Amino acid sequence: MREPISLLLFLLLIHGALHPSSVTAGDFTGDYSKLSGIIIPGFASTQLRAWSILDCPYSPLDFNPLDLLLSAVNCWLKCMLLDPYNQTDHPECKSRPDSGLSAITELDPGYITGPLSSVWKEWIKWCIEFGIEPNAILAVPYDWRLSASKLEERDLYFHQLKITFETALKLRGGPSIVFAHSLGNHVFRYFLEWLKLEIPPKKYIQWLDEHIHAYFAVGAPLLGASETVKGTLFGFTFGLPVSEGTARLMLNSFGSSLWMMPFSQHCRADNLYRKHFSHWSRSSHQTYQCDEQEFRQNYSGWPTNIINIEIPSIPGMDAYPSVSEVAQTNLSNMECGLPTQLSFSAREISDGTLFKAIEGYDPDSKRLLYQLQKLYHGDPVLNPLTPWDRPPLKNIFCIYGINIKTEVGYYFAPSGKPYPDNWIMTDVIYEIEGSLVSRSGNLVEGNPGAASGDETVPYHSLSWCKNWLGPKVNITRAPQSEHDGSDIQVEFNVEHHPDEDIVPNMTRSPRVKYITYYEDSKSIPGRRTAVWELDKANHRNIVRSPVLMRELWLQMWHDIHPDAKSKFVTKAKRGPLRHEDCYWDYGKARCAWPEYCEYRYVFGDVHLGQSCRLRNSSADMLLHYV
Repeated sequence: MREPISLLLFLLLIHGALHPSSVTAGDFTGDYSKLSGIIIPGFASTQLRAWSILDCPYSPLDFNPLDLLLSAVNCWLKCMLLDPYNQTDHPECKSRPDSGLSAITELDPGYITGPLSSVWKEWIKWCIEFGIEPNAILAVPYDWRLSASKLEERDLYFHQLKITFETALKLRGGPSIVFAHSLGNHVFRYFLEWLKLEIPPKKYIQWLDEHIHAYFAVGAPLLGASETVKGTLFGFTFGLPVSEGTARLMLNSFGSSLWMMPFSQHCRADNLYRKHFSHWSRSSHQTYQCDEQEFRQNYSGWPTNIINIEIPSIPGMDAYPSVSEVAQTNLSNMECGLPTQLSFSAREISDGTLFKAIEGYDPDSKRLLYQLQKLYHGDPVLNPLTPWDRPPLKNIFCIYGINIKTEVGYYFAPSGKPYPDNWIMTDVIYEIEGSLVSRSGNLVEGNPGAASGDETVPYHSLSWCKNWLGPKVNITRAPQSEHDGSDIQVEFNVEHHPDEDIVPNMTRSPRVKYITYYEDSKSIPGRRTAVWELDKANHRNIVRSPVLMRELWLQMWHDIHPDAKSKFVTKAKRGPLRHEDCYWDYGKARCAWPEYCEYRYVFGDVHLGQSCRLRNSSADMLLHYV
């Protein structure tokens, strides 16, 4: 096994832990040598274990308490399903989320291999390699099948999360860094709103400042994801050995299935926080309202309509449900005996118009409408299907992948088969680097963004966090790989207007993957915000990206260093940080980056690149990032 880190770097880390010092970086001061990391995983990224004894027919394996759910496929679905109305377990099988770091590293080692099973394993490995203490990394897994209100009602999850932050502060002596991925960002958002109702208003910001140093929002579907609607109508298997129909049956029993529904940035709910301190009752319902911009824009600001669906024609208007004016207009124009196509924007999906329109043709619609109203629009703490303003945290880093082919719209028609396979997907609309194309490759009209998404979440949703940046922004574009700074592009003090994307005037080489940094030039005192866009970083795999982990490490190193003067780590240069970053340059017949790497054979090396290792003096390189 190769050395995890150079001796000097390790000694520097130990020195920092034993001799904490004050960091001064602009408006940011304090002792950051005792930081903790709290990981909030995404959808289907926590192990679930059986809490029942279940005889599995046609299988040599039975379910016993604490068994991983994927250990017996024949019984797996029964243990996964929830009652769609009250979110209780199946009468014959109960399952609960695992706990600790092991719950988020791999979903089911030995049964599923590859990217699906391994989630946060590489991330935690990096922490170990860089000398992070075991008690400094905390995982807060949750039952990702439940909506936010049910997480608190059944598991007291948000009470436990609050205790986790307070325990980390007492144990380590400093605030925590929050790493949230995908749905985990929605979970964290709900926690911040829930917290407002649990502590006195005058102590809310103080609690946040004492317990949270920085928030890293990774792959956050801030305005939802189109694939969520696809899952409710057609099914999404996540690579599991089940059919789409079975996956649909399972997904629509989860209260969380609607948590990442696409919605409009122009539609908001009442401010229940103010109502709470004005004799407001928690049983009150929220009002969902949209501004004028929603009705002036096409597609609710999204690239295209999310769903286009053919409805069978049945004589008599009574056969069709009452929907929005747009849907009524479409229905009134139907020709007898011919199907009609209805189109639905993000708003018409999140407010339930889609499910009302197909209620007479799909048995799941009634259940989904119930969940939508009960668990989301009727949630007394927060309606998650509303845009998220910048949370009042000191440091926020929003990170996501771009420029991968991503689904943004769908065409559905009746399949002629019984439920759950009663719909067939006839076409898909993709966004690809600034254009919209159909599954057959034809260009489609719409409102494509400046880039495309991360293969799962559209760019329009991922990039919403650019609205959290200040009025002036510094933009830097650099290669993702190690570089000497010769290919850096920078724009300073770029004007940023609310609700508008920031598109840099920079060039791209087709053979280079870039990372583009958007950082506050002018921001709220004591607050800083940054957005990182990583070319070709896949939604699920981004948490395993060495580039992302390198940038996170350097930014945190910058924050704890006593000589740090700037708000953000420099982007001028990137060199090797680990032995794995060194490699053999066959053209020059030596190790690449000779100022940092050297040829040092260790017994067991099988190729030249494996024998390229960091020099003992390579810890000095970190001084370039202060």
